[in-house]
Amino acid sequence: MSEKTFWDHLDRLVADGRIIVDNPRGTHDGGSNTVVYPVDYGYLEGTSSMDSDGIDVFVGSDPEQRIDAIVCTLDLVKRDSEIKVLLGCTEEEKRAILRLFEAYPSMRGLLVRRG
Repeated sequence: MSEKTFWDHLDRLVADGRIIVDNPRGTHDGGSNTVVYPVDYGYLEGTSSMDSDGIDVFVGSDPEQRIDAIVCTLDLVKRDSEIKVLLGCTEEEKRAILRLFEAYPSMRGLLVRRG
């Protein structure tokens, strides 16, 4: 599969689904009193990921609401990895999302930009 085909498929998956925001911007992560979501965070209804929940989505403030990046995460405690879709995230929001994963000693995220 070409890189373009990957992004086209991801666009279609998100466009054909419904995003459920269960962690609005400014709320604390359930496992931490210090970690605050910098943008709305939820999942794509009717999908599945490594954690058996829906594919995670960060929804930023850019009015264009375009998918131009994903974050690949690795968690040493859960011993899993996932992708998280960044929808309409500004550059500042992308940096804040990456810092979110640095708040957990066992977790890291890698930003993959759309080519």
